[in-house]
Parts: sequence; structure tokens; C-alpha cells
Amino acid sequence: MIKRMFERLFQSQVWRSMFRHGLPESNRTRAETVFYNFFLHVHPTKVRKRSIRFTYTWGLGGLSLGLFIVLTATGALLMLYYRPSVPQAYWDMKDLQFVVSSGQYLRNMHRWAAHAMVAVVFLHMLRVFYTGSYRSPKEFNWVIGVFLLVMTILLSYTGYLLPWDQLSFWGISVGTNMVRAVPFGMGETISFLLLGGNVVGENALIRFYVLHCFIVPVAAVILMGIHFWRVRKDGGV
Repeated sequence: MIKRMFERLFQSQVWRSMFRHGLPESNRTRAETVFYNFFLHVHPTKVRKRSIRFTYTWGLGGLSLGLFIVLTATGALLMLYYRPSVPQAYWDMKDLQFVVSSGQYLRNMHRWAAHAMVAVVFLHMLRVFYTGSYRSPKEFNWVIGVFLLVMTILLSYTGYLLPWDQLSFWGISVGTNMVRAVPFGMGETISFLLLGGNVVGENALIRFYVLHCFIVPVAAVILMGIHFWRVRKDGGV
């Protein structure tokens, strides 16, 4: 009964007007269903069963994407209650903790998702390394993955300053002082660009806010798009 209902749905004119295909009854229709679907076209039309079993991938790539979506949604909501200015940033965090309904839950969800994403992306890289999935023809995608790991760490680091409390202030101070140790005079330049000066002040807060909420996420989305596209072009995971 249920099977016949689904068959009628997939063969209906409404379904075909949206997806142009009915039930994928042959290899050709299965390939066309994937190829012409906006949400599925980033996947290969064919994959080996052993390469998609859970014990091979552990779903770490999908978990990383899911955590990024959670961070984007919770971050957008947190932006509604946050002002990146020295007199207001700390008190906005306090309002989120004690005044805004479910504010503490929202902030904790964002924070723990950020911690989990760093760990999951790192484990994903380890899985790719130990299973040899970085080998030809996937070398370029491995490089993209390394850049995505750097973007993940940058997202976590730039968000560390935004609460503007003693922990974040001195944490960023220590981090930027470590950056100054980069040789060939590049450390001073990088530190100045990050802080907008020589001290952790309002310029640094604004720059970290823009980096955390716009520049690094946009760069990460572009790299993820290339990453998923290359997975398809290289024959799957």
C-alpha cells in the first residue's frame, strides 16, 4: 500500500514538473536523477559501496558540514543581540546569559558546536590520511581540506575575543604576541593587521568581529563548495 502510494507520487505530473524523473528504475535514470537535481548534483552518479559504509568514513565530513550549519544559524541569532563595541560587548554577553530568553542555551550551543567542529574536522583529516584518500587524483582536494582546517581554527580563534572579558582579552594578547615571533618581519605585520594597531583594543574587536562573521565564513563556504565539487569529480569519497 505504502509502496504504491510512493510510486504514484513519483510518477505524478507534479513530481515530474519538479524533478523531471520518476522512479530511478535503471542505471541511466538513476544517473539522470542525480545529475539534474540541484541538491544531488554535487554527488557522483555512481559510488562504490565500500567507500560509503559508515565504518569507512564515520560520517565525519557530513558532521563537519552539519556543525557549520548549526554555527551559522546560532551565530546569526547571536548577532541580533551583540554590538561589537568596547563599552557594550561584555554587557551584551551578560544580557544573553541572564536577560534574553534561552540566550545562555543559544550561546552554549554556538560555543560547543565550535569546539566540536574543530575536533571533527581534525578527525576527518586523520581519517582521510590513514585511509589514503589523499592519493591521486585527490591531491588537490587534500590541499583544499588543509585550508578548510585552517579556516575552522581561524573561526574559533576570531570568535574568542568577542565576549570581551578578561579571558578573551588576555588570550588574544598571548596569541598575537606569539604571532610577532614569526621570522623575516612578517610577524609584526600580521599582528598589526589582526589588531588594527599594536594593542588589543576597539580596532581589534571590530576586525575580529568582521573576520568571524563575514570574511572567514564566506571563504570557508567557497572552499567547501570547491571541496564537494572535487569529491564528485574525483569519483566520490
